[in-house]
Amino acid sequence: MSKSRRNVRFPHRNGLEGRRLSISDVSDAASEPGSPTKNGSIHKPAAIPEEKSEGSGLSDYEKKKQTFITRTIWTFVMIAGFFIAMFSGHIYIIGIITAVQIVSFKEVIAIANIPSKEKNLGFTKSLNWYFLATTMYFLYGESVIYYFKHILLVDKVLLPLATHHRFISFTLYVMGFVFFVGSLKKGHYRFQFTQFAWTHMALYLIVVQAHFVMNNIFEGMIWFFLPASLVITNDIFAYVCGITFGRTQLIKLSPKKTVEGFIGAWICTIIFGYFMTNMLMRYKYFVCPVNDLGSNVLTGLECVPNPVFVPHAYRLPSWTGVDKTFYVEPMQFHILVFATFASLIAPFGGFFASGLKRTFKIKDFGESIPGHGGITDRMDCQFIMGFFAYMYFHSFIATHKATVGDIIENAITGLTVDEQLEVVRGLSKYLFNQGAVSEGILECISTELKRR
Repeated sequence: MSKSRRNVRFPHRNGLEGRRLSISDVSDAASEPGSPTKNGSIHKPAAIPEEKSEGSGLSDYEKKKQTFITRTIWTFVMIAGFFIAMFSGHIYIIGIITAVQIVSFKEVIAIANIPSKEKNLGFTKSLNWYFLATTMYFLYGESVIYYFKHILLVDKVLLPLATHHRFISFTLYVMGFVFFVGSLKKGHYRFQFTQFAWTHMALYLIVVQAHFVMNNIFEGMIWFFLPASLVITNDIFAYVCGITFGRTQLIKLSPKKTVEGFIGAWICTIIFGYFMTNMLMRYKYFVCPVNDLGSNVLTGLECVPNPVFVPHAYRLPSWTGVDKTFYVEPMQFHILVFATFASLIAPFGGFFASGLKRTFKIKDFGESIPGHGGITDRMDCQFIMGFFAYMYFHSFIATHKATVGDIIENAITGLTVDEQLEVVRGLSKYLFNQGAVSEGILECISTELKRR
């Protein structure tokens, strides 16, 4: 009887240790291994013979020049495509985010791929894509139901799907789980469970976080574009400040990163964020939530702007001795938090990705973008930044649109008398804790409610 292997060894762990090639973390491409190809194997560049004449040095120069040209061209292509999509409408940006999360998932799954194992286990790759489809169905459904319930709940066909969406999603996941357990094959247990865990890690780190990025688009284009631009700006200035006056190494995972570049990029990102925010919040196309997926920069959007974009009066404290009132949009204060997170926390998403690639000894996650590597190499900081933007927006900025009349109507039509009294009791305690009502009023309300 054959004996199962005690350890799963990925075929591309034997190369040299590699790192991603980015604007702020340049590495020597000639000394590092390649990236995963479509079949999961590692594409390694041809060995460069030792220089024996002056001519060989020229060929090396030409190679670097060609890489630089390719990288530059594709940089401008991506920038142009991004802005065209953004001004064409929210639906196109949503399409780009969908494509990014699918390709990123594929790239991350590929680095743990063992083709020889998959040949003996025909359903391994199919299960990976099934779990991806199930997760996307659940997350997309949650977003559509939350933002477009006024459309779904009046449609006879879509109503059952919206009402039972979570149970349908759970059923789909359980079907995949049962199929996975049923497909376990003796001698391959460790590999199969490794793939199962790796798939779920990729779903959480990529697909789930991309879901929150997509929700930011529904809340308003500024909540997507501003965080993304802050990360890119920080990456650029980290490189510029690092090569200008960087001396102290920041982290061993990225030896080119310096403390001086890290702090310098933070300051520059705050300055950029202030001016960029001041410009974007003047246009309703950026600040208005999506109410029409067919809208674009020409048709525009109409809404009552969030109070965070409306100037508020602020007075200096009396101890300053200056009696002056300033009118500032609260968003200008919030952008300090966004820029700080993009500068001090989001880069650790890139460090995490660098550590992951060093674990598997690969240079890039893939070859999706000529000259740049894989999509994941460009999005490693963006996912966590988009996740933060969503959480911060809903914690400190989002406004609740329900009116007092709506709440009263729901309480009257949907609650019993005892439940209505429980609501009154709970609200009175909340108002007392907030200092809105006195203790005497709270005791009076409690006494009257006890008589019921």
